[in-house]
Amino acid sequence: MGARKRNRANQMKEEKQNKYYAVLRNCPTSPRKMRLVTDMIKGVEVNKALDMLKFSSKEASRKVEKLLLSAIANWQVKNEGVKIEDSNLVVTEAYVDVSKTLKRIQPAPQGRAHRIKKRSNHVTIVIDSLNAVAEQEVVQEQENQA
Repeated sequence: MGARKRNRANQMKEEKQNKYYAVLRNCPTSPRKMRLVTDMIKGVEVNKALDMLKFSSKEASRKVEKLLLSAIANWQVKNEGVKIEDSNLVVTEAYVDVSKTLKRIQPAPQGRAHRIKKRSNHVTIVIDSLNAVAEQEVVQEQENQA
């Protein structure tokens, strides 16, 4: 491995240690349906997002709620001794990627067959404290001005 590649790998590893996230892989729900739920909680404070998911009628919201609780647990592991209420956690990113599609065939009239695509997805939720998000925005503005 070259020096540049190693340095970039170390840099990415450090960035990943400072992120608090949870990933749900191969969830057997259509990505389109899952995006409706994840877009609803993007940029929202964590407690409010949990309430929104709990009272949502969508089936996908149950899975996203569990995933958000997992992201909060990951934050607690990395920040021992800090209370969640004091940290002002916010869902900074929530995105859905397409996963594998199972292709099935349904019999149709006159000897024909219709294709059925059973879609699945990967969901990623990233949370961070509101203070850290504000600091990052200030740094980005300074870089853009320079």
